[in-house]
Amino acid sequence: MRARDLVAGFPAVTLDTPALDAARLLADQDLPGLIVLGGDGRPCAILPGTQVLRLAVPRYCQDDPALARVVDEAHADLFLRGLGGRTVRECLPEQPRELPMADPDATVLELAALMARTHSPLVAVVEGGRLLGAVTLQSLLDHVLATT
Repeated sequence: MRARDLVAGFPAVTLDTPALDAARLLADQDLPGLIVLGGDGRPCAILPGTQVLRLAVPRYCQDDPALARVVDEAHADLFLRGLGGRTVRECLPEQPRELPMADPDATVLELAALMARTHSPLVAVVEGGRLLGAVTLQSLLDHVLATT
């Protein structure tokens, strides 16, 4: 089994996509992350949903989870509004990470190793610089577990 057999169409965003739109896409389609395209239309990053949350959740709650407990639900719901005016570019980590990208001939083990090494819930599958789609952790596990 190769990446070409597991790849599925997958939504992509650009660096300038509003962060709130990216959050809505993640939620509406129940996605583990998004593929980010650079100005040339090629994948330049994977944006896990947790990175979007890092911008939405106040730093003091990330540093001390006990503080999150004292915030009531009405105010907790306002945190996502903090994404307003921000872009996907601002959600990405400051230090660029290895891009989890593979060609269509990558094996299941290569895909799994890439996901594990990069801590990414998905791998962009690219051929000749063109995005074909992605292989998600879920689809990879479904395949592996079905063959055992």
